[in-house]
Amino acid sequence: MVSPTADTDPFVHPALFYRGQDEYLAGTVPFIRRGLDGGEPVAVSVPGPNLELLRTALGQDAGRVLLLDMTQEGRNPGRIIPGVLRAFSDDHPGQRVRIIGEPVWAGRSELEYPACAQHEALINLAFTGREVTILCPYDVARLDTRALTDAEATHPLLIDATGERASDGYDPLRIIDGYNTPLPEPAPTEPAAHVTLDAVSGDTASLARTRAIARDQARRAGLTGDRVEDVELVVVELVANSVGHGGGQGRLDIWIEPGRLVCEIRDTGHLTDPLAGRRPAPPGQMRGRGLLLINHLSDLVRLHTGPHGTTVRVCFTTTQS
Repeated sequence: MVSPTADTDPFVHPALFYRGQDEYLAGTVPFIRRGLDGGEPVAVSVPGPNLELLRTALGQDAGRVLLLDMTQEGRNPGRIIPGVLRAFSDDHPGQRVRIIGEPVWAGRSELEYPACAQHEALINLAFTGREVTILCPYDVARLDTRALTDAEATHPLLIDATGERASDGYDPLRIIDGYNTPLPEPAPTEPAAHVTLDAVSGDTASLARTRAIARDQARRAGLTGDRVEDVELVVVELVANSVGHGGGQGRLDIWIEPGRLVCEIRDTGHLTDPLAGRRPAPPGQMRGRGLLLINHLSDLVRLHTGPHGTTVRVCFTTTQS
């Protein structure tokens, strides 16, 4: 693999195009062992079956690697940078670290995929100048052409069974902007509950009613215990962010779809920072955690923003179908 040099960015972000288990192991196990042999901390976050494949192949060395199931840690792609990648690299200051992250797999839904592609593009912004190597495997036998083409745009280096090469299609901003599109039309199973934001701003009673609506919709969707509290907290943060940064002119809607509870806020603000909600909060920072908290608690966050307004749609997986 190409190594960083003094006149290049120390951040290295290759995509591994693999076909079958043999190619997967041939592209990942040597990558891990090189890190271990060089004294680099190594983390792996991939879907469960591939995680077990690597655990077996590594043998005793598996205990020297942080192994995480991406289907849990990265269910919401917006959680991966702060909760997995930065969390691991920040735990090892002054050291070069290497990570395998597989956020795009064949089981991702059409609703999830745009957030996955944007995440892969945003990695390049989040880690510029950092002593980090992140290898991202892509299953060419099971992923469609769109996913593989997008991978060429989000990774400056491509690796497959024939070797490695620079990506001629590398253009992460195209992916960030290209998937910043209006969100799909809702498909509620019953009428949505809604709250007008200007009625909530500065009104304690209205905020209390909004909390009650969030709890009620969460329970109607089949959520229980801590997940009901998570929905309530996310709704409060959505409203607070919108009132504080989105002009306070807009609307909150909460509805139930097959398999998910959806909370959506629309306002007149324009979110200009593509990494908003994806940077770990420094210790002691009390403000500016809203979107970060939303990403950590939610199963999926989709966002569309522009000069005319912003829509943030948050999903919680339910057992209902």
